[in-house]
Amino acid sequence: MIIGSHVHFNKEQILGALKEALSYGANAFMLYTGAPQNTFRSDINLEYLEEAKKLMIENNISMDNVICHAPYIINLANKEKIDAWNFSIAFLKKEIKRCESLGIKYIVLHPGSSVKHTREEGIENIIEALNYVIVDDSKCMIILETMAGKGSECGRTLEEIKMIMDGVNSKNIGVCLDTCHLNDAGYNMKEFENFLDEFDKIIGINKIKCIHVNDSKNELGSHKDRHANIGFGTLGFDTILNIVNNEKLKDVPKILETPYINKTNEDKELVYPPYKFEIEMLRKRIFNPNLFDDIRKYYK
Repeated sequence: MIIGSHVHFNKEQILGALKEALSYGANAFMLYTGAPQNTFRSDINLEYLEEAKKLMIENNISMDNVICHAPYIINLANKEKIDAWNFSIAFLKKEIKRCESLGIKYIVLHPGSSVKHTREEGIENIIEALNYVIVDDSKCMIILETMAGKGSECGRTLEEIKMIMDGVNSKNIGVCLDTCHLNDAGYNMKEFENFLDEFDKIIGINKIKCIHVNDSKNELGSHKDRHANIGFGTLGFDTILNIVNNEKLKDVPKILETPYINKTNEDKELVYPPYKFEIEMLRKRIFNPNLFDDIRKYYK
């Protein structure tokens, strides 16, 4: 199973991210190349990169299974303030260049929110922007994330994702499935094989390059986007186990984005990463009902 989680691009950059992933027992991971909420980016340290490459070889981790996530501040769907839209385009181009310098082959992108535009206008804005950004010879592919449909989010249906992809001149574009988002958008993950058949007919299963593996705190079709820990949401452990073990997607990296765990049941501060334990559950195919307590004991 190719599985990992979101990790931090800290002072050791990709080397630190890799070390964190290895501490979780992962053979894949996803990172931001800086804080997702701002534009500050430190220069890429080539010494850390070379150390990371050696450590990846030692642990049999492929660069194909390292994913970058574009920052949330990028919104290609909203053209109301043209300077902000142009900034999103320029910043996304820079993020792609950073990925290329790190050897990362995939960058996940939220399509964007149309805000005061109609959904159709928002999708046209995304297409126009991506045609400025995507080039065929880029070594890093943009993969559009399926969205829950919260507010004016674009990309909440497979048809909308397909519309965007069809409008882009380059074929250097793919898809990132998010199990929580899909559930909240109205796709029944408990019938995942049927969903894959639908996806294959509309887009093509070969376009799936990454899967964000999350349970959901919400009912089917709620359009809310609130992630839950594996087996503790409305999807349930067996549903998620079925998804991550699907033979058609065996070569696709699965990335956990589940919530951190608080110190106590009363404490609202989320401090402990659950990924080591959730990865272990999925590898062993055994649900751990004491997950939260075991995490607290481990990190205490």
